[in-house]
Amino acid sequence: QVQLVESGGGLVQAGGSLKLSCVASDLPYAFNYYVMGWFRQAPGKERGFVAAINWGGDRIYYKDSVKGRFTISRDNAKSTVYLQMNSLKPEDTAVYSCAADRSWVVMTVQPQPPEVWGQGTLVTISS
Repeated sequence: QVQLVESGGGLVQAGGSLKLSCVASDLPYAFNYYVMGWFRQAPGKERGFVAAINWGGDRIYYKDSVKGRFTISRDNAKSTVYLQMNSLKPEDTAVYSCAADRSWVVMTVQPQPPEVWGQGTLVTISS
């Protein structure tokens, strides 16, 4: 069964840090064929793009509001993608989901939804 399983969410104070992980299993193709991304959905809002990383980790793209605070990385040997989040703000509160797709354009522009999604992990930032 194709799965993306996120972990690492929780409650932290503003200014704090969290590191999210997303482990992939049983993807139709090898993990290193996929562009991996993180999305988030805040209460009452639509899900939106946060960050993406390509197969080799040498092409990375961030939503403007997280640049300089969030870092996406991946470990292909562990089929895992990470999101290190620093200097967290209350407006970062959301359910964070990882996604997998073989297309960089699909992941970063979303002309269609990415192929595979995780269930999400809740991140709550208190002021």
